[in-house]
Amino acid sequence: MRPTSIFFSLAYLAAPRWLGRAGTPLVDAGAWLVALTGAAWLRFEFDFAQVDAVALARVASVTVAMVWVAGIATHMYLGRYPIGSLDEALNLARITGVVVLALFGMSLLCDKPEVPRSVPLIAAFLALGLSVAVRVAVRLHRARQVRPDGDSARRVIVYGAGSRGRELVRAMLSGAAGDALPVAVLDDDPALRHNRISGVPVRGSWRELITVARQTQAQQLIVAFVNPAPAKINAVKSLARRARLDVKTVPSLSEQLRPWTRVSDPCQLNFADVVGRQPIDLGLREAASTCLRGKRILVTGAGGSIGAALCRRVLQFEPAELLMLDRDESALHAVQLSIHAEPRLDSPGVILGDITDTDAMHGLLGDLGPDLVFHAAALKQPALLERFPEQAWRTNVLGTLNLLEAARHAGVRQFVNISTVEAANPAGVYGRSKRIAERLVADAAKRSGAAFLSVRFADVVGSRSSALATFTGQLTAGRPVTVPHPDMTRFLMTIPEAVQLVIQATAIGSPGETLVLDVGAPTRITELAEQLVAMSGYDSPIVYTGLGRGEPLHDELFGVGEQDCRPVHPSIAHVRVAPLAPGTALARCTRLGSASAMAELTEFPRIIGPRTGSPVEVARVRVGAASPAGREVEQR
Repeated sequence: MRPTSIFFSLAYLAAPRWLGRAGTPLVDAGAWLVALTGAAWLRFEFDFAQVDAVALARVASVTVAMVWVAGIATHMYLGRYPIGSLDEALNLARITGVVVLALFGMSLLCDKPEVPRSVPLIAAFLALGLSVAVRVAVRLHRARQVRPDGDSARRVIVYGAGSRGRELVRAMLSGAAGDALPVAVLDDDPALRHNRISGVPVRGSWRELITVARQTQAQQLIVAFVNPAPAKINAVKSLARRARLDVKTVPSLSEQLRPWTRVSDPCQLNFADVVGRQPIDLGLREAASTCLRGKRILVTGAGGSIGAALCRRVLQFEPAELLMLDRDESALHAVQLSIHAEPRLDSPGVILGDITDTDAMHGLLGDLGPDLVFHAAALKQPALLERFPEQAWRTNVLGTLNLLEAARHAGVRQFVNISTVEAANPAGVYGRSKRIAERLVADAAKRSGAAFLSVRFADVVGSRSSALATFTGQLTAGRPVTVPHPDMTRFLMTIPEAVQLVIQATAIGSPGETLVLDVGAPTRITELAEQLVAMSGYDSPIVYTGLGRGEPLHDELFGVGEQDCRPVHPSIAHVRVAPLAPGTALARCTRLGSASAMAELTEFPRIIGPRTGSPVEVARVRVGAASPAGREVEQR
């Protein structure tokens, strides 16, 4: 193998790990060393014995020094240009030209140059080609790393091969559009047929949409035309419906920049602009490969916003089997459609069931024998649960207990319970029910010795119950935006952040722990509402409705006595929660009366971690006047 081929192969394999501000100068130095050696070899007709190695080494040292000085002077080694970009290549060409002119000028001043004058000229072309080749290899490697996975990504056809279509294709291939993967491009210009845009083929005009959709197994069509004719768009949409494609259009840049641009979908908003921070990337590849690949995984609440996103993400890491459990058949239909583009409800991995059914859960987990359970099933509307606390008790507490007991008896080795920051210092029914669930998980971990743990979520932007989704619905309907209190704050996170936290917990969580993601500073809800109103262009007022019963003014990530300890990941805190044995407080609460009597509870068991480390804790249940008990019960 030639020296240039060896250098290129080694650089391609090693550069993605170290190429950067410190690595690019070394690449350029190596390129010039190889190029000068190769040029001298060519100049003497492959007879290297004629080359003065010492003189060549002196010329190489001077050349590398000049290249480095020029690179620093043009800020190329300080991160001015993206690796492998056209701007970087042009700047590299300018530096190469300056260096070769300087070498040639110095050789003219000498009666007898160190090396023949043709050597630097030949070496310039070789060095430029090597330096650019390594940079392009690194860029391609990085592009492949972020490219959506072809098996689990949402397959997209782009209609329009103009500038907007090309930008959209590149954005999707770079991972900037989430899990969207372009599989074909359509355009009405016959001259563009058989062209490729970043490797994605142009397959014909819009009239071939059905055939292309069938061949590529596409799920979505994105129209990337500027001011398309309404008649043509209607015809395209008609074909898309026949092909069972979801249709979206890309607004023009001018529309995106206008202050009256409408807000239509909270998932399409720029999270960094809304919250003031970039989404956190927890780096899942290694953790997920170890903990998910080849495992049988059960997701409860699979039809919800988090459960569905978790299912789609888990499938990317090749589990042995994904089991999706929900009591809502329509939600199961929707998540199956989003994964497989067709509702395979007869699949054995789709399970219609209720976690509050004790016998069903024991039978189900005993028969399926999952290795890992992600527990996302819960009731989570605080205002509604204040009115119907027995439902929160039955689903969030007893349902979790059923699942934990069934998992223990089935020999499940990992169990991740999805909790909420409202469980830190709970003020209402929802938070208290989730706090009790955290403690039940800690107790199950203590009794089984398995990795049973919890994760706490902030308000998840893009989920159906988030503040952002509520505001968007109100704006779209032309109604006032309702905010409970002008000073209310909430911690916000994205669905991808939430899913990453759940998966990361399987790798770094210890039995009984609760993991909390550092989501930055809390967001003032009034400011969020004002920003959305301004972006929407609707003249919608903001109305303050007052805090509801059990609704906290501010969220807290940690409860009383809990420490922000981050032993493994700098963005994830590990919290110890006091275990709660199900045979004590829970049994006595259940004996307070029937579901109708529990509906009158004004306060769920306010069970929090011990402040002093004492093993003795007090849980209070205050019963309304209409309750049969009619008194305050203390449990120890």
